Amino acid sequence: MSLRSEAVERIFTRLTATYGREFMGKWEGQEIVPVKSLWAHELASFDDKPRLNCIAWALENLPARAPNLIEFKMLCRQAPQWQALQLDAPKVDPKIVDAEMAKIAATAIRSSSSRDSHGDPLGWAKHLKARHDGGEKLGMYQIFCYRKALGIEVKAAA
Repeated sequence: MSLRSEAVERIFTRLTATYGREFMGKWEGQEIVPVKSLWAHELASFDDKPRLNCIAWALENLPARAPNLIEFKMLCRQAPQWQALQLDAPKVDPKIVDAEMAKIAATAIRSSSSRDSHGDPLGWAKHLKARHDGGEKLGMYQIFCYRKALGIEVKAAA
């Protein structure tokens, strides 16, 4: 992929206007089309920088002497990199953190004590079956899952 020819033309126009014959004299006796084509190819990687246009930065920060392609590429690489602004971490009162952690711990303790105390891996299925047997309406998938887990014959859906 290459830089658009219009972009290369603008670069050459700017460098010619800035340096005059010193810039254009670098290619005296050569056809300019292959030169511009090489510039387009070599500068293509700088065209894919949407956050900061490296080529524009280079054109605004030209050296005292006319750059050749290698020097212009080095100048493009010197463009400052875009960085997102970072906010300071919010200040949190340690008492609030401790209170929230206590709530989380209490919820975890309640949740673990409501499980089968023997660590039965099928406790969830037995619990669902007991709820269902007690008359609670469960979803079809809940019923299917506890029956399958407990080895109860699973009825095919009609």
